[in-house]
Amino acid sequence: MKKPKWVVEKEQAKKAALSETVWLFGLHAVRDALLNPQRERLRLVITKNALDKLADAVAEAGIEPEIADPRKFPVPLDPSSVHQGVALEVKPLDWGRVSDVCAGVLGRVPRVVLLDRVTDPHNVGAILRSAEVFGACAVIGMRHHAAPETGALAKSASGALERQPYLRVKNLADTMEELKSMGYLVLGLDGEATQTVGEAVEGRRDQPVALVMGAEGPGLREKTRETCDALVRIPFAGEFGSLNVSNAAAIALYASLHG
Repeated sequence: MKKPKWVVEKEQAKKAALSETVWLFGLHAVRDALLNPQRERLRLVITKNALDKLADAVAEAGIEPEIADPRKFPVPLDPSSVHQGVALEVKPLDWGRVSDVCAGVLGRVPRVVLLDRVTDPHNVGAILRSAEVFGACAVIGMRHHAAPETGALAKSASGALERQPYLRVKNLADTMEELKSMGYLVLGLDGEATQTVGEAVEGRRDQPVALVMGAEGPGLREKTRETCDALVRIPFAGEFGSLNVSNAAAIALYASLHG
């Protein structure tokens, strides 16, 4: 009996996910991945000079390094990648389910950042750094039309990718509804909103808050806007344009916690 098309596609997607690997590069990103016990490491390619700098992390990870000639670095990286003489092939991290990750940590007010089609890995990496600094439970992007876990993202995250949960979901609106059912106040960032982040959370700062950020230019999609509890803006002085999405995420996180 022939399998239905949807079953075949699901099996193919699962097989592809199991075989997926990522090349991390750069001293900082690789060091943090080597020291992360949750990271499945497959292959370490490194120059003698870089190995001298990462010897402690390599020893702790217990991985056998492949010494490479810096003039012929044998790793499939983009030519523009600044690898600093080291690259590590890994499996993507599996952080688990939204309901578990976003349940919060004892003694910390839950905050989550959702990304609506934010595709630039440098922006997502910077958002992961801010999320870690402000103690967010997770950064959540879309499985498609979003920045996947890549070496460029890891380098921009400067180590935060190994510590800050980065979840990717099939349907952002469904995930927003799930967070609402968990008690989250879901706020969408929109430059033309009438209230600020601080005004929206006034008297509710101890409540879990999810901040939804749209891609630069298009902003939030209509379905995303409709699913938010409220639309909010970041107050600014003067008509100088809009903030980069990573800067906006950092300011919104701070405002949701401290006003």
